[in-house]
Amino acid sequence: MDPIPELPPSASPVIRTTNLVKKFGDFTAVESLALEVHSGEVFGFLGPNGAGKTTTIKMLMGILVPSTGSATILGMDCLKQRVELKRRVGFLPDNPVFYDYLRASEIARFVGQMHGLADEPLNFRIAELFERLELKDAAEEFAVNYSTGMKKKLGLVCALLHNPSVLILDEPTNGLDPIAARHIQAMIRAFAAEGRTVFLSTHLLDMAQKLCHRVGIILRGKFAALGTPQELRSSLAPGGSLEDAFFAVTEHTDESSATPLPAPAAREVFPVQAEPSERIEPPERIEPIDPDQPQSKPETRE
Repeated sequence: MDPIPELPPSASPVIRTTNLVKKFGDFTAVESLALEVHSGEVFGFLGPNGAGKTTTIKMLMGILVPSTGSATILGMDCLKQRVELKRRVGFLPDNPVFYDYLRASEIARFVGQMHGLADEPLNFRIAELFERLELKDAAEEFAVNYSTGMKKKLGLVCALLHNPSVLILDEPTNGLDPIAARHIQAMIRAFAAEGRTVFLSTHLLDMAQKLCHRVGIILRGKFAALGTPQELRSSLAPGGSLEDAFFAVTEHTDESSATPLPAPAAREVFPVQAEPSERIEPPERIEPIDPDQPQSKPETRE
């Protein structure tokens, strides 16, 4: 893979958080997070499970209300201007969920119409993205029959439909085979090369080292390290990899000072759908009852 190109000078950050805090009761999930991400940058957001990555992303997308502090994207407040923001930002969650009995093409068309795209350019865009993400042959399949990797690809189609200026990606290659994962990485690099911005949360440290101009390692809601992959490798693991630097930060933390997990009532719970063991057909159409026609009474036992 080609080396990461240098970032062009940027007048102002595209993504900015200022003393961003999120608390669930007495538990602090994100603490005083200060961050700036610039145009043309792929920023890697790294950290162990429970470090605060998804909570931060949800605040950036206006899904969660910050306890204190602020977050802006393209100069817009992520909470107060979240509707306008979604017209400029593409978001891929870790586990995209779709209506089971809508076809993939119908889901993409629905999302495009929600963005106000006209029929002709929308149909062209859908065809283009389905071709690029190798979903063309499954475009008329129901979402319930999609594998985890196919749902991830369909989520990326929906994130890219409106040609956003910023992409926020939560584990974009999770569930993909190596060939598809490499293709997605190439798309991310091409997106940033056009001067647009990618905020990338991932556990794949090798991918982060190859793609990201800078990375931030978050631990217990705070940045434990921030810089280019080369800077972190040089300062935290001389002669080693970004993975070595990551473990140098996360493994040498005093466990006795660890913040306890929140109480169950303060944590969000999402249902997990099992993969279908076989192709599921949609239910048969139920004809409506005509109120003007006499209805037969059900048989009853004496």
